[in-house]
Formats: sequence, structure tokens, C-alpha cells
Amino acid sequence: MSTAAAMPAIAGEMEILREQARVIHRVLRMNVDGLTQEDSLIQPQPGGNCLNWVVGHLVRTYNNLILPLLGEEPVLGKDVLKRYDRGSTELHEASEALPLEELLAAWDETTNRVVAGLATMTPEALDAPAPFSPRKNPDETVRSLLTIVMFHQGYHCGQTGLLRRMAGKEGAIR
Repeated sequence: MSTAAAMPAIAGEMEILREQARVIHRVLRMNVDGLTQEDSLIQPQPGGNCLNWVVGHLVRTYNNLILPLLGEEPVLGKDVLKRYDRGSTELHEASEALPLEELLAAWDETTNRVVAGLATMTPEALDAPAPFSPRKNPDETVRSLLTIVMFHQGYHCGQTGLLRRMAGKEGAIR
């Protein structure tokens, strides 16, 4: 298939990913509406991470991993979000947590930049080998990585609905 013929297919594919990013953004915003910093630090039992960590982890994924891949500038310095790395210990100390409002502002901007960056992807960029693979797949491409990242973001976004209920709020999606 020629590059010219592939462009409409790529545009459709990227629009699907862009819409996924927009929906995930909107759902997370609905789930955190009316929550305080204290609410964001409520720990699920017997284990797991609080809403503050989940939001920070989502921001970190876009900011540290995906924005550079899309040719977009990160919103925050990489080290600012270190506490929210995959595999980091549960967030129990309020002093270790970024303010929820700061995380949400970064969430808004990282999502905007992801949506913008996805619109610029070319077939060649999508077919290029990914710089990393969460699945340890040696054949990971930028395209397959972006698909996995959208699943990741949606998975954790769903957790925010449960964490909202743990904070004593009604579900945001009815």
C-alpha cells in the first residue's frame, strides 16, 4: 500500500486513539469531581493505591513516556512524578503526594498534548520500533505501544470510579 493510500487509514486509526484519550480524560474528570486532597489519599483495603497515586500514575505515563514519543514537550519534569512510577510502593504519606489540583491540571494538559501529538503521526512513525515495551515484546511498534497505553489509561481510569465511591461519593457515571 502506498503512503498516500495509507494516510486515510492512519487518520482513522489515530482519530480512534484520540477519541479514546478524550473519553478517558472526561471520565477521570467526572470521577474526581468534588473530591478533596484528603479524599484522594484514602487507601483501598487490603491493598492497592489511592486515587492520588492513580491520577499521578496516569499523568506520569503520558508525561514521561508518551509525550516524548509523539514529539510533544512534557508538562512536568520527569522527577516530579517519580513517586508515581509503575511498581512504586503504595502512597500512604500525605507529604509524598502532589496536590490533587496540580495533578489534575497536568492531566488536562498532558491529555491535550497527547491528542495533538496523535494527530501528527505518520505511517512510518507508527511502524517504527517502540523505544520500550511494557510486554517485553521484541516486535513492539509505536502503533502497538500506543494501543497498550490506551488500554492502560482506561484500566486505571476505571479504578478512579471505585476510589470515588470509597471516598463516600455517588458514582459519577450512571
